[in-house]
Amino acid sequence: MPAPPTPLPQDGYGSPSRIYADANQKLGAEWYDYDQLTIAWGTQDQYEITKRLGRGKYSEVFEGIDTANDKFVVVKVLKPIKKKKVKRELKVLMNLRGGENIIELLDVVRDPQSKTPAIVFEHVNNLDSKILYPKFTDGDVRYYMYELLKALDFCHSKGIVHRDVKPLNILFDYGTSKLRLIDWGLAEFYHPGVELNVRVASRYYKGPELLVEYTHYDYSLDLWSVGCTFGSMIFKKDPLFRGQDNYDQLVKIAKVLGTDELYAYVDKYEIHLDPEYDSLLGTHTKKSWSRFIASDNQRYMSNEAIDLLDRLLRYDHRERLTAQEAMQHPYFEGVRRADAQRQQEKVAAAKSNGQAPTTATFASEDGQVEVTVLDG
Repeated sequence: MPAPPTPLPQDGYGSPSRIYADANQKLGAEWYDYDQLTIAWGTQDQYEITKRLGRGKYSEVFEGIDTANDKFVVVKVLKPIKKKKVKRELKVLMNLRGGENIIELLDVVRDPQSKTPAIVFEHVNNLDSKILYPKFTDGDVRYYMYELLKALDFCHSKGIVHRDVKPLNILFDYGTSKLRLIDWGLAEFYHPGVELNVRVASRYYKGPELLVEYTHYDYSLDLWSVGCTFGSMIFKKDPLFRGQDNYDQLVKIAKVLGTDELYAYVDKYEIHLDPEYDSLLGTHTKKSWSRFIASDNQRYMSNEAIDLLDRLLRYDHRERLTAQEAMQHPYFEGVRRADAQRQQEKVAAAKSNGQAPTTATFASEDGQVEVTVLDG
């Protein structure tokens, strides 16, 4: 990948991200240049496959056992794909190791005969979202959405866009209140001014920028997908926008967010809509999110929930909340307090155990970040 270009002007076509725009530039080529990655392949002999968990376009996923320690793992066997794509996924996973709520990369192995690569991950005792979401309390939704935003803020701060946020890629261990963001196969390093592929993400979670083929998108793409996931949770409507194809997906969005607002968006960024839309879009006024409220989802409803959703699902990517901004939204006030308390307890426990100096970060009530350093 070439060195990142000079950042473009702050307004208009190609404007850089409002946050972390220079993350990769600061971290340097060794951080983002996955073409130069040398993969040290491990041996697959210590892993035994127990059952298939799923199959995707680029891989098959299995549950397995690491015989070296008798622990469950997940093995993602990659289908024949470009070596560059394998390197990109591995570089992303290696860079994000240790990040909060990011699936943990354990090993990279390859069959000695077929050369088929496989990635080994931590095992999460996950429940399918179609089973789990209806069981969620209002508190569950707030907690898990906050945990998802933590993962995204971390990866964005490291210059990486996930590009495939959706319920299938968010694992929940409900018994231990653990969330993991998985499947980094479409993730990419963000550089202002560098055009990105619009053929990413799953249809129901594609941001408008992908549907109108705007190639200068950024981290805010992931926040649209978060909004769609959040909306499906609180409205008990899976998915929130169900298009029959990419064209129809934008039509479904326009029927809620309005066509005048869509045209204002494409005009602002000098985007030329595919002529196919001329006969498809029609004319639609912007609808209130309250039209989705029903007796079976009333328990999730609050002014704060609707406001958060509205601030995530904006045509204009620069108007969407960032992950960090979303975490400071009033909707998460109770979650932030509880999270700060847990962090304080961890720090206290570390101090009482005589551990090395500890740094803890807390989100305060006014949205500022407080850092406490203990000299253990």
